[in-house]
Amino acid sequence: MTTLENRPNTALLVVDVQNGVVEGAHQRDVVVANVAGLVERARREEVPVVWVQHFDEDLAKGSDDWRIVTELAPRDAEPLVAKSYGDSFEDTTLETVLSGLGVGRLVVVGAETDACIRSTLHGAFTRGYDAILVSDAHTTGDKTDRGAPSPDQVIAHTNLYWTYQAAPGRTAGTVETKEAAFTSTS
Repeated sequence: MTTLENRPNTALLVVDVQNGVVEGAHQRDVVVANVAGLVERARREEVPVVWVQHFDEDLAKGSDDWRIVTELAPRDAEPLVAKSYGDSFEDTTLETVLSGLGVGRLVVVGAETDACIRSTLHGAFTRGYDAILVSDAHTTGDKTDRGAPSPDQVIAHTNLYWTYQAAPGRTAGTVETKEAAFTSTS
């Protein structure tokens, strides 16, 4: 269980599912559909959905690339955290938002696997959160031209090592969309 005191709640953390981030990403439509299903399930179960939206010189605020994909629609009451670093906690309001919701456990989905997803998972875990990665609800683009493995290998490797992540007093791991639960048993 989380090492954060008085934080019994779980939130679905949707990271950077933006037009310019997931355009051309590995299995984009499948991943977005899985994220959408989890968002709807979280809403039905009255679990907070927290959205993270990256901005930088390539994702200018207000641009079409910066916008969250049309298949997903954050509700007005759902927190939206703006970030400009890989780790969604770094120089953002995310910790304040999660604290206010009593959240100590995160179910993480989104993009990009080899950047913001990894950074956010590690950032959450080192800050004391339980962090569960939904193995079929994150994606990345092809960076083989820069020496990276293929997207499917990046995703598989991230799923593998996050499955076995461990630290005192915290829980990590992976689950598939169909098995994801918003209780501490997933």
